[in-house]
Amino acid sequence: MKSEYFQTLVEAIITGSFSKAAEKLFVTQSAVSRRIQFLEEHYGFPLIDRSGPVLVPTEAGRIVMEKANKMIAIEKELVQDLHEYEHKTGVSFCCTPAFGIAYLPEIMKNFMLLYSSTSEMNFSFELPDKVIEGLREGIYQVGVIEHYERYDLSGFESIELPDDELIFVSSPILGIEEQEATIDQLINYDLYVRKEGCCSSKLLGFNMKNIGRSCTEFPRIIVCDDLHLIINRVCEGSGITFVSRSLVDQHIRQGILKEHRIPGFNHTHHRTLIVNNRSPSTPLLREFIAEILSAFGIASGNPSG
Repeated sequence: MKSEYFQTLVEAIITGSFSKAAEKLFVTQSAVSRRIQFLEEHYGFPLIDRSGPVLVPTEAGRIVMEKANKMIAIEKELVQDLHEYEHKTGVSFCCTPAFGIAYLPEIMKNFMLLYSSTSEMNFSFELPDKVIEGLREGIYQVGVIEHYERYDLSGFESIELPDDELIFVSSPILGIEEQEATIDQLINYDLYVRKEGCCSSKLLGFNMKNIGRSCTEFPRIIVCDDLHLIINRVCEGSGITFVSRSLVDQHIRQGILKEHRIPGFNHTHHRTLIVNNRSPSTPLLREFIAEILSAFGIASGNPSG
């Protein structure tokens, strides 16, 4: 029996409506009806009383629902156990995109020199909220987030990594010479941003509000989820962006981009390494964490150093 059939029965009874159950399960109402009908035909009893304004279980429906809840719980356990089994032989890691682009290639190069035969390596880029959610659900063993907000990391081992900065950058073509610029100088140019909800967009919005201004003052806001493309467009002089300094450090040192800070802005960007303590601590995982710490000059035996 497919587990989604039992889940459909449970949702229909909890919500009291086929249409509400369909919304929660992201299927059509007719699909919900067909699944319930299949269960009723399979077990030979009506499972839901449809006579009133709200769906309620029949006596047989209560029996099936009780067992269905147990089977759904068992399936969740099975998925979790399989995740843990997978992690015993590999590493599952998630981080925010700026960290992934700036640091992960070198970390992976050093790690794979030690563990060249490792085949189970899973890496994802997500927003901070999604990284933490994935760690709580056991999808990831370890993660790194870059953030200006404070998150509830109870239940995890967390290690503060050195802070980054979020700064404005522009091409020398635009002629903005001042490192400490004013917002009035910058709002003359198109602004490239990543999608709403990303670290840089959230901190920029917070800062603009804090100084009594708005991002709507820029001539155009161009949303692009590809950080490489954003940086390339800014290098060409097509506009400016508010970005992690670690991503553009080389461009700044080479004179390809100029950096700008705004008086009254909070440019601090925190970094936190998060370890899911429910995952088995294997030599493979410990070595991967050590490589992350080493990228910042931190010895794995003394994370706070």
